[in-house]
Amino acid sequence: MNSEMFHALPPTKLFFRCAVPAVITSVFGALYSVVDGVFVGRFLGENALAAINLVMPVIMIVEALSNMIATGASVNISMLLGKKKREEASRVFSFSIRFILLFSCIIGVLGFFFAESFVKLIAPGAGGEALRLSAEYLRVYAVFSPLIPVYFALDNYLRVCGKQRLSMIIGIVSQLMNVALDFILIVLLRQGIRAAAIASCVSIVSGSAVMLILFLGKRMDVYYTRKNIPAAQFLRIAANGSSEFFSSIAVSIMSIVMNLFLLRYGGTTAVAAFSIVMYVDSVIGMMSFGVCDSLQPAISYCFGAGLIGRVKAIFKRVVIASVVISVVSFLFMLLAGPSVAGIFIQPGDTQLMKMSVTAIHIFAFSYLPGWIDMCFSSYFTALERPVRSLLVSFFGTLAFPVAFLFLLTALWGLNGVWMMATAAAVASGILTLILAKTLKLQNG
Repeated sequence: MNSEMFHALPPTKLFFRCAVPAVITSVFGALYSVVDGVFVGRFLGENALAAINLVMPVIMIVEALSNMIATGASVNISMLLGKKKREEASRVFSFSIRFILLFSCIIGVLGFFFAESFVKLIAPGAGGEALRLSAEYLRVYAVFSPLIPVYFALDNYLRVCGKQRLSMIIGIVSQLMNVALDFILIVLLRQGIRAAAIASCVSIVSGSAVMLILFLGKRMDVYYTRKNIPAAQFLRIAANGSSEFFSSIAVSIMSIVMNLFLLRYGGTTAVAAFSIVMYVDSVIGMMSFGVCDSLQPAISYCFGAGLIGRVKAIFKRVVIASVVISVVSFLFMLLAGPSVAGIFIQPGDTQLMKMSVTAIHIFAFSYLPGWIDMCFSSYFTALERPVRSLLVSFFGTLAFPVAFLFLLTALWGLNGVWMMATAAAVASGILTLILAKTLKLQNG
């Protein structure tokens, strides 16, 4: 089986075998939103750019439960493969796919018919045009929703099966399709904001269809089976994925809260500026995420096989790489970020440009401590330590950010919004290191 490389390759060689394709895949995956931002910002304007930012929390909430099952299942599958229990691993794989597809269909129906109500609920201070564009964007996602969450789950399962390069190829091809469709639909055919949603959805759904076919038969380490899993095992999977579920929900809630503060202190321009920061961050941040996420199957596999020393050796390399990426990301955002921001802004919009540059300069400092909770949260999940991972997610993505948002905006207004990320990352990093220090790593 291909997953046997997780214990056969030397730790450093294994790191590069897993991390390099995963980082490339993650960066190209982040370009889904970045390319939309470039085309929307340059060709459709500020209201359309703000509209996408307003609707993203709804899309993230919809995907949160699916991510919880996919993450918990990936860890469980890796551990079972490490114990040479392929049939049991396949049961977990098959059940998770069925669950995600069914859940996505139900949510898609609700999202299509109640799109406008959802947007009004989460963005009460937005203008009428932004609300209309947000609802239009959301309805397109609802139509394609059955096959969108399963894409990210299947990508996890490919990497669990040792198919990192195949995962990378599918991610790159999907992204190139997204770029081509954005250009055709937005620039040439002038189809408006719905074109940005259609381009992203079609490219993702195409990748889902390819990956669903790849798992037919028994070519992979896991395969489709009609057999279900015990309720206790499902609860364990859900519990272990709960930190990712909460993190997704918390990020969505924070996006809603951030939009409220941004609308209060800077209006729609501030929301658009924040969107630009997030577009740039999504590419840089996904590099760190790609490294942490890429070795999760290897850590789980080795932990399931009882190779504790190897688990620590692999994680050490993850930490080193995360620190290096964080420092480089900080320097890039500080020095080149403003130039990149200009890609998203229409010529002559000096107010948005000035606000975006200020936001990027302040936000850049959050990268220096930001690697800590991301790195260790993934580590805790890989070891089936859901409580520690959940605590990191709760404080890192919700409790500390909300507290510092209220405190810093009271002192510095709009600049306090940009400063919040660094303050929250420092506080969360300290808590995470305490949790890591007290971890007793024993198999089982």
